[in-house]
Amino acid sequence: MSPPGNDSTVAGDGCLCEDGGDGRKRCQQCERNSKKGSLTSSSSSYALLSFDSFPVEDYDKRWRIFTASVKGFAIGAGIKGGLSLFAILARLRRRRSLSSAKKVQMASGGQDLILALKETLRYGLFLGTFAGTFVSVDELIAALGGHRRTARWRALLAGAIAGPSLLLTGFNTQHTSLAVYILMRAAVLASRCGIKSKRFGRICKPLTWAHGDLFLMCLASTQILCAYILKQDSLPPSYKSFLNKHGGKDPIILQGIRDIACGMPFTNLDQIQKYYKSTGVDVILDPQMKVPCSIIHENQSCSGHAFSFFLQAYKRAVPVYLPVYLIPALIVHRQGLTKKPFTILAKGLFGTARSSLFLSTYCTSAWVWTCFLFRVFKRCNVTMLALGTFPTGLGLAIEKKSRRIEISLYCLARAIESFFTTMSEIGYIPHFPNLKRVDVLIFSISTAIIMHCYAIERDVFRSKYLNVLDWVFGVPLPPYDTTPRKKNETRGEF
Repeated sequence: MSPPGNDSTVAGDGCLCEDGGDGRKRCQQCERNSKKGSLTSSSSSYALLSFDSFPVEDYDKRWRIFTASVKGFAIGAGIKGGLSLFAILARLRRRRSLSSAKKVQMASGGQDLILALKETLRYGLFLGTFAGTFVSVDELIAALGGHRRTARWRALLAGAIAGPSLLLTGFNTQHTSLAVYILMRAAVLASRCGIKSKRFGRICKPLTWAHGDLFLMCLASTQILCAYILKQDSLPPSYKSFLNKHGGKDPIILQGIRDIACGMPFTNLDQIQKYYKSTGVDVILDPQMKVPCSIIHENQSCSGHAFSFFLQAYKRAVPVYLPVYLIPALIVHRQGLTKKPFTILAKGLFGTARSSLFLSTYCTSAWVWTCFLFRVFKRCNVTMLALGTFPTGLGLAIEKKSRRIEISLYCLARAIESFFTTMSEIGYIPHFPNLKRVDVLIFSISTAIIMHCYAIERDVFRSKYLNVLDWVFGVPLPPYDTTPRKKNETRGEF
């Protein structure tokens, strides 16, 4: 600070600085010292960062790319690895209850572990490559074309370019279900943008229905549950296995229901009777029956079957939702676990119990509604199955409101895939043999829309998803902000 009334100040090296006419005190000596100091500061920064040939800003961009790749890998490997671990434990538990002959047919625990490790690595590489590619392309386009000039379309292109990283999960493995689900998520985000728009607001207004998620779930249930009974080949193998487990009925029983629903003569009544006899129940089935209730629940009444089935379904549902709640809690609430672990774990256990109640109620109501309609109309056909499976989706009301749209979109994606697969096999939809990886194309279009909304229309995301995306990709600059990123703004925590 200069003394009052004095037009000069003494520099640190003893030089005398005069007023340069612009309010600043300067002399040649000070300018040389200033340049020397900046060079020294820059040199020390370069030495610290080990990027001698790049400016500090480029280091920040490289750090953002590196952290996005690592965090993406961690999320992909963590989620897939956690699910694989629970699947291995479930197989080991089931293996103990099997006979020696069936144990030989099952894969060994070592083979399951190797397969799980491969799948974990693939999904880690997939999400890590996706995140790294998106951030790399985003930063490259911004550097070459300018942040402001490319803001409106840069994330759209980067998301599309990052989409083919899906191939890393397996070049010969189709992921149509995943791609269609991501497309549904992109459609939801696009619809939210449309609701905000003056031009498309009226068109998108029906999407604001309070219980639209339940309606979507009912539609999806009609296709999925009818396919589960009538045409399981139209469903993805993993989802078909999921339905066979939680549907709680042996394929022999489903074949008997399929025969009567399609108006065909019974082909396996003897096998059904033998199956029930092996469980300790003697049942005699009438070849002239009009409703398949005796096939579905042998000598039990419809209400008695509903009660016993619900208890069994709940036991099957709990192991499904434990990883769904506990693994994200370890990732999203990793900091809160050290401060209030019991609160977070209690919420996870409550969510597991609630979602298990939904799944068990959903599966039970499918058989309750179909049995009810069969008894009322005294017939069983495809129409009765479709009508009976539609209200099954109302079981979604048990779930937390914020999860309803997630589940309904997940099921709708599989229903759409099943529907188009069936239509294609019938011949109503043309087949394009040269287009082998439609899933990659759909996934790339979807990720382009999602990442565009993430960069430009951030308010259409729910906060918890936005927090995860920000943690992985780094908070994007506003479209018309040209302030360079600082290292502490892009690094986040890992």
